[in-house]
Amino acid sequence: MSDEQRLDGKVAIVTGGASGIGAATVRLFAEKGAYVVIADIQDELGNQVATSVGTDKVTYRHCDVRDEKQVEEIVAFTVHKYGGLDIMFSNAGVAGGSQSSIIDLDLKDFDNTLAVNLRGYVVCIKHAARVMVARKTRGSIICTASVLGSVAITATGGFDDKGYISSKSGILGLVRATCGDLGEYGIRVNSISPYVVATPLATKALNLDVSQVEELGVAAANLKGIVLKPIHIAQAALFLASDQSAYVSGHDFVVDGGFLAVNQTFKFIQQSSKA
Repeated sequence: MSDEQRLDGKVAIVTGGASGIGAATVRLFAEKGAYVVIADIQDELGNQVATSVGTDKVTYRHCDVRDEKQVEEIVAFTVHKYGGLDIMFSNAGVAGGSQSSIIDLDLKDFDNTLAVNLRGYVVCIKHAARVMVARKTRGSIICTASVLGSVAITATGGFDDKGYISSKSGILGLVRATCGDLGEYGIRVNSISPYVVATPLATKALNLDVSQVEELGVAAANLKGIVLKPIHIAQAALFLASDQSAYVSGHDFVVDGGFLAVNQTFKFIQQSSKA
């Protein structure tokens, strides 16, 4: 199979596919030969992405992942339209609120964040797996986690939200648990943990424009000389969706330029002591 056709004829659902990482992934999957269904609540943007790529390859459907019935229906629609389901990229997400302390936690906001960022992922995996098992499809299920699933931060807009951090941590456990369930059927389950990416979700949560979010990421990054973009995460998703990762399951693919591997606290202390 050529590089250009790594997903030739495969069928994918991308939740949150109307913008950011999701939209970049939709475009890349279609470019590599897949038929893609965008599942999102941003109807205008979703239709724009589908039209720009080509409605012969990409279809938009409204879907709120908090509603299990809507997820079940979009899976059924995908199977009916394209004849199967090979890839589920569960990527829809919200940043949550901006509480910096557990003392001020708004439980309604917390519940909504987990409903999208964790429960929604459970539902997507559940219904994708049902179809894959029934049809004996050796499918790939991919979830968007975050470096904040492995390390918490404080006072950074919506990303210090307890719901956001809890949900991203929960995705890592969910991937391991469902990998154990589905391995016997040949279904792989993995996650991707991005570092700072200037998506619409991030710019809104941080109240910054794209260039400012990228500057923030570059300033704290370990790997210099490159700015992390949505396409880099889409390329990680492509690897996990394709047969090139045929024996990869239960893995968290961290795309962070070594951010989690290096504790820079002492570097900052040293720099401060010289100031």
